[in-house]
Amino acid sequence: MLDNQLKTDRKYMRRCLELAIQAEGFTYPNPLVGSVVVHNGKIIGEGFHQKAGSAHAEVNAIETVKEKSLLQQSVLYVNLEPCAHYGKTPPCALLIKQHKIPRVVIGCVDTFSQVAGKGIKILRDAGVDVVTGILEKESRELNRRFFTFHEQNRPFVILKWAETRDGFLDIDREVVKDNRPNWITNDHARRMVHLWRSREQSIMVGSITALKDNPSLTVRDWSGHHPLRVVIDRGNKLPEYLALFDGEAPTLWFTGGEINDKRKAENIVLPQNKVPIIEVLDELYKRDIQSVIIEGGAQLLNAFIEMGLWDEARVFVGNRWFQRGIKAPRINVVPLMHERFDESDLFVYRNKILI
Repeated sequence: MLDNQLKTDRKYMRRCLELAIQAEGFTYPNPLVGSVVVHNGKIIGEGFHQKAGSAHAEVNAIETVKEKSLLQQSVLYVNLEPCAHYGKTPPCALLIKQHKIPRVVIGCVDTFSQVAGKGIKILRDAGVDVVTGILEKESRELNRRFFTFHEQNRPFVILKWAETRDGFLDIDREVVKDNRPNWITNDHARRMVHLWRSREQSIMVGSITALKDNPSLTVRDWSGHHPLRVVIDRGNKLPEYLALFDGEAPTLWFTGGEINDKRKAENIVLPQNKVPIIEVLDELYKRDIQSVIIEGGAQLLNAFIEMGLWDEARVFVGNRWFQRGIKAPRINVVPLMHERFDESDLFVYRNKILI
């Protein structure tokens, strides 16, 4: 059985995670962090990091404590190691040291090179009782984008598609004249997709999907930021009238050669002797983009799957049958979760668990 102290630590760490996730989609390139201050079994302060450049979670939690003298007899909980470097804000480890908080409980170590144990060292050198690894798996899961970016030097890659009950992404476009999207899922599922877009930093499609569906790739059915739009067009075949070039959201247009026209997109030339998706991921990494949703088509999705360059897959199965057309990708992984959306089903897969 868990001892009482461990039960207590887990209880307050769960509260840190609840606080942290409230800012999902707004803190990039910073992680999601929540913090609580506990005195004699009672929370006397709490806060979370709300957006990049603003105060960190520990600062906000300490600020809400009315009687600062109580900090010297309190425990501070935080789901990620307090920072140790000067960025847009001073180091949180020094603030904790300054207030002489005697015990600090941490969810997981920050593997970002400018922290990576340095915050813990500052605290322990000051005589603080530091406990780590409390709900470590959950803490790393919350910041899976952040950790993947810093540990694998690429964005967290989310594959997303909708398929029919008989396993097709699309009808056979060669036998139809209409190039409009063929909706497989319902309105509820489509709103969920727009929520997802608002939480990620970028979204990518291939040239065939861009040409045939003319997607906007923006957040329309939810509130939040539009992700950076990315399209791979190595054959330089996408026309100027596409929604991707309307300027509604920033767009990176990867082509086989430099193109100078009036499109509202940044043109990036792909080297002929390099693998396109690796070049694109490298470019996103250079721009501090921590996450990307791949929304099609089949060729692009399969390329990521074949190279093992994916972290999560979100697959809707709609209540439709096409009988023939473009086959949906297949991944040999057991679903992590399943959720029902009226007549549609959502299956979520993970390439590997981040721990």
